[in-house]
Amino acid sequence: MKPARAPSAPEPEGPIPQRIAFLKARLEAEAARGGHPPPRLVLVTKGVDAGRIREALAAGHRLFGENRVQETAAKWPNLRAECSDVELHLVGRLQSNKAEDAVRLFDAIHSLDRASLVAALAKAMDRCGRRPHLFVQVNLGREPQKGGVAPEELAELLAAARAAGLPVIGLMTVPPVYEEPAPFFALLAKLARRHGLAGLSMGMSADWDIAARLGATHVRIGSAVFGARPAG
Repeated sequence: MKPARAPSAPEPEGPIPQRIAFLKARLEAEAARGGHPPPRLVLVTKGVDAGRIREALAAGHRLFGENRVQETAAKWPNLRAECSDVELHLVGRLQSNKAEDAVRLFDAIHSLDRASLVAALAKAMDRCGRRPHLFVQVNLGREPQKGGVAPEELAELLAAARAAGLPVIGLMTVPPVYEEPAPFFALLAKLARRHGLAGLSMGMSADWDIAARLGATHVRIGSAVFGARPAG
């Protein structure tokens, strides 16, 4: 395997509120360089305790991402009771048997990637009376360990999702860690335009600057704000 690429994005420093402010300012600047509106900052709180999340809430941030349905169900109900205008996004892979739980918990899901999940989400939305926004995850690097539909199968999956009445608003991708991300972000933007989708969920702690410059509408950043994630 090739060595992982070096991060391009500058590392924020200081307490959590200072890091958030730094990222928002830099995201706006990088997006402007590329001629785009600033992306929304999704703070990923996988493995992050409630105390540190409250620091972000106290700083006025309201958009958060989680990787797992079970962790979200255990952690976020109390936090949402304290702060009712929080917006939660699922940014990790979703099992079909967790679709109803995800629909109840999240305001957006970034990992729609297969026909069985289209069917599960359609049923869950009908049962719950909630319609979280959806991003289709595209495996542009064709990495077997990652979720995401193959690029050549994207049109078929989008057609199925639209036929089921699902609220698909964009595409998501995670580039290979050992390759430069810019070509993958540019390709995702091209695919989104081709299919009439405005949303682009791309960019994480190592490459958010490039993603913002290339038109991301949502960037998913965790470790740059909260520190290294726990293993697992």
